[in-house]
Amino acid sequence: MKQKSLFLGLMMGFTSLSVWAVGTENPTKPQAGSMPDNVSTIIEQRCFGCHNTDSKNDKAKEDLDFKTFDGLSTMKKMSSYNKIAEVLEKQEMPPQKFLEKFPDKNVTDEERTVLLEWAKNEAATLIKGN
Repeated sequence: MKQKSLFLGLMMGFTSLSVWAVGTENPTKPQAGSMPDNVSTIIEQRCFGCHNTDSKNDKAKEDLDFKTFDGLSTMKKMSSYNKIAEVLEKQEMPPQKFLEKFPDKNVTDEERTVLLEWAKNEAATLIKGN
């Protein structure tokens, strides 16, 4: 009986871990499967608050929703990566008005570089794949 309970507990834990890793049920993390950990961390800390399905910021989630990002078509992903790179290069994100209220959400130069390289590399990879 103990072995059966242990087995069921392990299976439930594994299933929960699998769901969490895929990101389908975790509302606090981006759902981009190919996203490196360092990029995911930056996005989670600096971007995800506005750019997700549950955000109260309709414009931000309409422009880019990290929870649904993996489900985009290849063309929409390429467009999104290019837009991410563009706003990072112009230093338009996070917006100044937002930073006045939440200065701790500002992206450092190092983080900006990491995100910019990631977005450009992902866009280039998608272009090569087509």
